[in-house]
Amino acid sequence: MKTRLPIAAMMAVFFAWLLWSVSMRQALLFLVGIGLGVALAGQRFGFTTAWRILVEDKNPSGVFGQLIAFGLAAILCMPLLGHYSELTAALGPPSVSLLVGAFTFGLCMQVADGCGSGVFYKAGMGIPLNVAILPLFAIGSFFGSWHLGWWLSLGSTEPLGFVTEWGWPKALAGTLVALVAIGAGVAWYTRAWHRSHGSAAPALFARKWVVGALLIAVFATLALLISGNPWGIVYGPALWVAKIGQSAGVIDPTHNWFWSMPGNAALLQQTVLLDVTTITNIGILAGALWVSADKPPAHKSLTGRQWAVALSAGLLLGYSSRLAFGCNIGAMFSGISTGSIHGWIWAPMAFAGTLFGLRIRRRLGY
Repeated sequence: MKTRLPIAAMMAVFFAWLLWSVSMRQALLFLVGIGLGVALAGQRFGFTTAWRILVEDKNPSGVFGQLIAFGLAAILCMPLLGHYSELTAALGPPSVSLLVGAFTFGLCMQVADGCGSGVFYKAGMGIPLNVAILPLFAIGSFFGSWHLGWWLSLGSTEPLGFVTEWGWPKALAGTLVALVAIGAGVAWYTRAWHRSHGSAAPALFARKWVVGALLIAVFATLALLISGNPWGIVYGPALWVAKIGQSAGVIDPTHNWFWSMPGNAALLQQTVLLDVTTITNIGILAGALWVSADKPPAHKSLTGRQWAVALSAGLLLGYSSRLAFGCNIGAMFSGISTGSIHGWIWAPMAFAGTLFGLRIRRRLGY
């Protein structure tokens, strides 16, 4: 508690400074980010871990936590999207870029031991591997944005939002039915596997996953209400690298397809503190730091080979997240909960990548 007090004081000072010097919206988003960081770190709500324990241990509790988070967020967000036109869904175009990016992201998140949100909250907790991966993730995300125009030229279609196409009641009903069907399939598979191996099947619901899911859904909805945009991770880190490169005279973003878009070009001329994802990401780091202040998490010692492969995966994690129009948060969680078809494409492609990533992880011995 003694260590947490000065961290809380610093967060309060930063909140007050944002409120005074930037805007009330950004100050409130910082609080939302802290809430997300506390939820992720406090409950150790890991999207990467949930898939890993499902595949390796046939433990469905993490995936059920995700399904609860998706469902509750959809219940909260879809009616808002249907009633308030100023709020936007997390739409991304079905494309070659999405397929390649999602598969690669799913593979790399297992090798790097963290997805988009995982990299941030674990870095905030001071886990050395994720602290080292964070800047590489940012660099990779920037290079992904720089090459995105070329990737889209390989083939893409217009984004499709179910709330717009069907109306929010049908979109919500369809989403919930799909989530229940997935849950039923996962439950049947894990119970059948344990029955065939003569072992007791783990519980479908575990407290930490359920609590984490509820908190994440609520804070993500607040992010949508305050900013007008769904919760995302990837854009902020790419923007940081773009601004550093522009300031150093290394790049000229005005000649790049992605960074010459009006909204992106405008943000390059402003302080990063006006960017929504930057503020929530800072909040995640702060919230996770506060959680771990009095009890730093344990972490494994890695060999030089493990470090090299994991750091390479972290760079590619950032790159692929931009190609996939988001990570596990911006594409999967926010995409599914706000009714984007690209979220439903992202999830199975990333899960397929995870199967390969786990093989690499086992070969590396961690």
